[in-house]
Amino acid sequence: MSLTWERAAKDFETYMRLEKSLSANSIEAYLRDVEKLESFLNDKSRAKDPTEIDYEDIRQFILWYGESYENARTQSRTISGIKAFFRFLVLEGEIEENPTALVESPKIGFKIPQVLTVNEIEKILDAIDFSKQEGHRNKAIIETLYGCGLRVSELVNLRITDIHFNDKFIVVIGKGDKQRLVPIGEKALKAIRLYFEKRNVSKIIDQNIVFLNRRGRKLTRAMIFTITKDSAQAAGIKKNISPHTFRHSFATHLVEGGADLRAVQEMLGHESITTTEIYTHVDRTYLRDTLAMFHPRAQ
Repeated sequence: MSLTWERAAKDFETYMRLEKSLSANSIEAYLRDVEKLESFLNDKSRAKDPTEIDYEDIRQFILWYGESYENARTQSRTISGIKAFFRFLVLEGEIEENPTALVESPKIGFKIPQVLTVNEIEKILDAIDFSKQEGHRNKAIIETLYGCGLRVSELVNLRITDIHFNDKFIVVIGKGDKQRLVPIGEKALKAIRLYFEKRNVSKIIDQNIVFLNRRGRKLTRAMIFTITKDSAQAAGIKKNISPHTFRHSFATHLVEGGADLRAVQEMLGHESITTTEIYTHVDRTYLRDTLAMFHPRAQ
């Protein structure tokens, strides 16, 4: 009996969820990558089951995909997903040779993240309208994003019992359900306390969740994106803002201030220090000014 794409995808999903402990978002992205390959083969009348795919099929897909998607980062992510899928099939004994073994991903380097200045963050916080019911909640959200460097998924799942007010740290459940301790500053704690005092929901459904909508339920990821974008717009900030911008700003300002890179890595929940090193790019102006001021040949 041949291995269908549907069954292979389902087995791959189970493997990623149970054995690799990947997040739901990561699993969904990997499965989309596999679907793109299957759709390409069907459209090109090269329909095959996953065990019949060879290097030429993969090569033709990459050529087509490269023409369709110019962004090297998008290409690299998709190719990585497909390579992971075929490694899984080898691991399961469904195929003997990996058709993606000789495939290289596009060279993309690191993308410099968009960051906010301290002044811009202050402007965003000052522009929040506290006459609105959600005002104090939104301030607490932004203070926590920026004050702790959380991912969106970590923020929406933050529980009241994860906040240790006296010790000034929070327990964060990150990627792969890995726990880490992150310090939280007094300004973020004060904003959360005030939000709790003002929280006015007639019926709280998600009792232990910190940030709730008007119906007493946990906020969605999409809602956090809307809150951050609307807050930046109200403050007159023209940059393309997302919740991740506050995470980038958190890390950037720590590194600019001289924080140890390993400590920043731990607070962000990065597995590799290489990922954290992207933030060492940040204060180029400061470095240039330092050279101009103090180097004898720069005058």
